[in-house]
Amino acid sequence: MFAGMETNTPIDRAEAAISDTAAAGREHRWLTLTTLCLAVLVAQIDTAVVHLATHAIGDHLRTGINALQWIVDSYNLVYAVLLLTSGLLADLYGWRRIFMAGAGIFTAASLLCAAAPSASILIAGRALAGLGAGLFLPASLAIIRMVWPEPVEHGRVLGIWAACNGLATAIGPTLGGLLIDRFGWRSIFLVVVPIIMVALMLAFQSVPESSDPQGRHFDGVGQLLGATALGGFALAAIQSREAPLLAIVAFIAAVLALALFIRVEKRKGQAALVPLDLFRSPTFCGAATATAGMTFGMYGVLFLLPLVWLGTGRLDAFGAGLALVPMALVLVAVSPFSSVVTERYGTRPAVAGGVAIIGAGLLLIGAGTDAASIVPSEVGLMLTGLGMGLATGPLMGTAIGAVPAARSGTASALINAVRMVGATIGVAILGAFFAMVGGGTSGLRTAMFAGGAIQIACAAIAWRAMRPPRVAWRASQ
Repeated sequence: MFAGMETNTPIDRAEAAISDTAAAGREHRWLTLTTLCLAVLVAQIDTAVVHLATHAIGDHLRTGINALQWIVDSYNLVYAVLLLTSGLLADLYGWRRIFMAGAGIFTAASLLCAAAPSASILIAGRALAGLGAGLFLPASLAIIRMVWPEPVEHGRVLGIWAACNGLATAIGPTLGGLLIDRFGWRSIFLVVVPIIMVALMLAFQSVPESSDPQGRHFDGVGQLLGATALGGFALAAIQSREAPLLAIVAFIAAVLALALFIRVEKRKGQAALVPLDLFRSPTFCGAATATAGMTFGMYGVLFLLPLVWLGTGRLDAFGAGLALVPMALVLVAVSPFSSVVTERYGTRPAVAGGVAIIGAGLLLIGAGTDAASIVPSEVGLMLTGLGMGLATGPLMGTAIGAVPAARSGTASALINAVRMVGATIGVAILGAFFAMVGGGTSGLRTAMFAGGAIQIACAAIAWRAMRPPRVAWRASQ
C-alpha cells in the first residue's frame, strides 16, 4: 500500500528537480557547458580590460580619479550585493530564466557603456553590467550543479568552467590593450556583445529550465540595507578628499544601515539573507577576513598600476596589458597546485601565507615606483599572482568546510560576496590614498605601502582565527 504513495517534502522536491534537470540537460550537456563558458569568459575579460581603459576614459571624458574609481567600483558594488540573492532568484524563477536575463542585461549594459557620452552614464552602464553578471555567473554554477550531479563529472566540468576564468585573466589585458590602442576605449565594451549574444541564443536551446522555491521569498529589506551599507562605505572612501562633509554623512549612513541590517537579519534567523550564525565559526571569520584582504590588494593594484604607467607615459595601453600578463600566468600556473601545498603544510600556511605574499608584492611595487625600469613592479605583480594562486582554492574550501553541509551553498555565496566587497573597498580606499598625495608615482607608492600593510594585517588575523582548537588537538593526541 505504500508503494504508490508520493512524498512531497522539500528534500524530495529538491532531489526531483535535480534529477529532472540533469535528464533534460544530458542530451545537450556539452553545448550547455560551451554556453556557460562563453558567458564567464566574457564577464571576466570585461572586468580585466576596464582597468586598462581608465586612463583613456579619463582623458576623453575629462574626469578625475573619483569618477574613475566609480567606473570600476559601480560594477563591483552591484555585483557584490547581488551575489547574496542571485542564487535564491534562480531557485525561485528558474536557472535558465535568470541566466538569460543576466546575459541580456549585460549585453544592454555593454552597448550603453560603449555609447556613453559622459562619466555618469558610463558609471550607470557599469552598474548595470554588474547587475547582469551578478545574475548569470551564479546561475551558471547552479546549472552546472544540476546538469552534472555526479561528483566526479561535476568536479571535472567545474574545473573547465574555472579554467575559463584563468584564461580570461591571461588574455584580457593583452586583448584590451590592443583594442584600446587601435580602436579606442569604447571598443572594449563592443567586442563582448557578439559573444554574449551567441551565449544567449545557445542558452535558449541547450540550458534546461528548473526551479525549486521551497517556500522561500526574496529579502528586499536585507538587500536594500546591505547595498546602502556597502555603497555608503565606498562613497565615504572615494569622496574623503574632495568632499569630506559628504564622506562623513555617507559613513554615518553606512554604519546605521549596517546596524539595521544586522538587526533585521538576526530577527529572521535561518531565513535571513546573511545567516549571522555563520560568523560564530572562527575559521569562517578568518577565511572571510583573508578573502577580503586578498581582493583588497589585488584589485587596488590592477586599478592604480596601469593608471600610473599610462599617465606617466612609461607604457602605452598594449604595453601595460602585456606587463600584467606575468601575474595572470603565475596565478593560472600555481592554482592547480594549491591543494598540494595545503596537504603538505596545512590550510593556515596556504591561506595566511598566500595573503601575506600578496602584501609583500604590493610593498615591492611601492618601493620600486622610482626605479628606472618596471622590473620591481613585475616581480611584485608575480608575487601577487603567486599569493592569489596559493590562497584562493584553500580559502573557498575552508569557508565552505567550516559550516554544516546544509549551509554550504549559503557559505559559498557569502564568501564570494566578501571577495567582491574586498575588491570594492580596495579600489575605494587605495584610490583615496593615491589621490591624497596628488597621484603619480608618489600616490602609487603611498597606496601600495598602505595596501601591503593592510594585507599583512589580514593575513595575521586569518592565521590567528584559523588556529585549531586546543581541546580538539588534545583529543586527537
